[in-house]
Amino acid sequence: MTTGSENETSIRPFLAAGFSAYLLWGLSPLFFQLLAFADPVEIILHRIIWAVPLLLTVLAISGKVKSAFTAIRDHRILLTLLATSALISVNWWGFIFAVNTGHVLQASLGYYINPLMSVAVGVIILREPLGPYRIGAIVLAALGVMNQILTVGEVPWLSLLLATSFTAYGYLRKVAAVDGRIGLFWETVFILPIAVIGLTVINFSGQGHFHESPVQAVLLMASGLVTVVPLLLYTIGVRGLRLSTMGLLQFVAPTLQFTIGVASGEPFALGNLLTFALIWCGVGLFVLSTLRRDLKPVVSPPE
Repeated sequence: MTTGSENETSIRPFLAAGFSAYLLWGLSPLFFQLLAFADPVEIILHRIIWAVPLLLTVLAISGKVKSAFTAIRDHRILLTLLATSALISVNWWGFIFAVNTGHVLQASLGYYINPLMSVAVGVIILREPLGPYRIGAIVLAALGVMNQILTVGEVPWLSLLLATSFTAYGYLRKVAAVDGRIGLFWETVFILPIAVIGLTVINFSGQGHFHESPVQAVLLMASGLVTVVPLLLYTIGVRGLRLSTMGLLQFVAPTLQFTIGVASGEPFALGNLLTFALIWCGVGLFVLSTLRRDLKPVVSPPE
């Protein structure tokens, strides 16, 4: 029989991996701010090109190369990964654009909205049950967006782009039911030809930055690591933790992004504070709902 302390010890590596994944995603604006010398499109193209060999190495080490090629024989998985490839590209572009144009707070808002939007998708499409706490969370998120439009006078299009693209991405990846490493490998491979052609055009037109200095070249190459490492940590964490635990950890990332945005001196008036307050209250109800479900006693069937 496993004791509580032994069980707690056994999940520590998974908890550390999951937390580290969201920690790196939360701190990633600091890295992409170093790439402000390049256009967001150029950064994404480099991100794709350098991620592919890293992911192929990961698949080779984990013995999943054969599984990767077997997976896309299923036409449904192939078409789904083509769609997720487009969605994650849009999401990456939106995030890098937000960071490099001084809109980290909008990125943070988008990733706070994302899980609440996922709940709405789960109810509408997957017919998942929706309790009063989650209804309240969705309503508060909607009020936060409305406040940003009416009070601040700004449509948070970057936030909505990030939240919508990542929600759709998460839903399709759930439907595809393919290993995270294999999925990301094919998502990057599918757009690799576009990345190669795009960078060739950029460099021949004299707008590329890879050859300007060794430091810039290393930073652009490192974007592949920034893509792959958090995902690997995430896949480790999700194997050993409850999905609800990973769901709670996900708020580490937007909280760090919010802190970076405020520390960078981005505009944050009273209207913005009210927007975030409404979203935070929605997040609070979402967390409370998740905890209540986890703590709900399981009724054993009669023997």
